[in-house]
Amino acid sequence: MKIDDCQISHILSRRKALAIFRAAGAAILVVGCIPRKARSTQAESSVAVPASSLANSGTLPACVVTPEQTEGPYFVDEKLNRSDIRSDPAVGSMKDGVALQLTLRVSQVGSTGCTPRAGAIVDIWHCDALGIYSDVADPSFSTVGKKFLRGYQVTDANGTVQFTTIYPGWYQGRTVHIHFKVRTDTPSTQSYEFTSQLYFDDSITDQVHTQTPYASKGQRKLKNAGDGIFQDGGDQMLLKLTKTSLGYAATFDIGLQMA
Repeated sequence: MKIDDCQISHILSRRKALAIFRAAGAAILVVGCIPRKARSTQAESSVAVPASSLANSGTLPACVVTPEQTEGPYFVDEKLNRSDIRSDPAVGSMKDGVALQLTLRVSQVGSTGCTPRAGAIVDIWHCDALGIYSDVADPSFSTVGKKFLRGYQVTDANGTVQFTTIYPGWYQGRTVHIHFKVRTDTPSTQSYEFTSQLYFDDSITDQVHTQTPYASKGQRKLKNAGDGIFQDGGDQMLLKLTKTSLGYAATFDIGLQMA
């Protein structure tokens, strides 16, 4: 899916905008972009917010445009409100793999900076260690009725949701990734939907995939640089992983800019 460039003449390139920001010192720079083929319900564009900015409550963050990316063929609106998405609720079985604790912090960008966005619905979904998605009929597998590695949470007062999952495996034609979708729908505002993908450092993925059960699938051939979807801004969506006793943890900040 090609991500359209901003068509508004006064929008600066990311490189020029960052240069201006550095020159301005403490000035706040907010750059926005609404895709050319935005949904009719979309009232906001999206930016990524550095994790450190929200931690420093006395500092207004600089917000940088981040790409919307394709939903892909495997989204199913299961309406599974849960934090731990590793199990199949029908039978209670757990997906094997290296544990991943994922925290997403959603903020709303305004003229004075970023503030937490409470009450947003955040879905995530991804394949298992062997590259298989749940609840889909695919030419190479059928998992209809199973619901592993899918779920949503509603952001709290701090705009935060947390998920317990596993490090994804790989499948033909894609680099390793996690899909996510943010939706808001309140009586006082237009509904909004933003979809994108999160990615992993290739060197860490290579280490993880030498372990069981990942290794049984064999070595992947496609990495980040060769993935056409990653090439449309995926470098802005890389998770910064921290090693834990059970696996990895990561926090990623997402900003929503009102139109």
